[in-house]
Amino acid sequence: MKKLLTLILIASTTIAVNAQSTSEEDAVKKACMNYLEGFYEGDTTKLKAALVPKLYKIGYWKANGEVQHKFSNQMTYTAAIDYALDVKAKKQFAPASAPKEVKIFEVSEHIAAAKVTAWWGIDYLLLSKEHGTWMIEEVIWEGPLKKN
Repeated sequence: MKKLLTLILIASTTIAVNAQSTSEEDAVKKACMNYLEGFYEGDTTKLKAALVPKLYKIGYWKANGEVQHKFSNQMTYTAAIDYALDVKAKKQFAPASAPKEVKIFEVSEHIAAAKVTAWWGIDYLLLSKEHGTWMIEEVIWEGPLKKN
């Protein structure tokens, strides 16, 4: 009987931990999707839900004919919001066929790491849990996507 109770306790603890991990991963994925959709749709509400005001985002771009990637620039939180406003104002939305992939690498208690694939390339994201909400702190990206 004691062994059975011990097994039940271990199983219920494992189930609870897995359920918590899944919900945390879902929350990290939601932040990543808000990031992608915020830029794709020009939706500042989604970006504000995903990005911390101290955002640090840098990237590297290789234009047609260039041999190597060149440093693009740093995008601040304000610049990200302005970019989304410009997308919306000019109606330059990403096409429905644009990639929108999220891969979660790790979710800890307070930090997480993920990768998103977008029309412009790939972004590696570092997130933190701020007041119970997963937010993107840092981004490093490279584009464009390689053509298959």
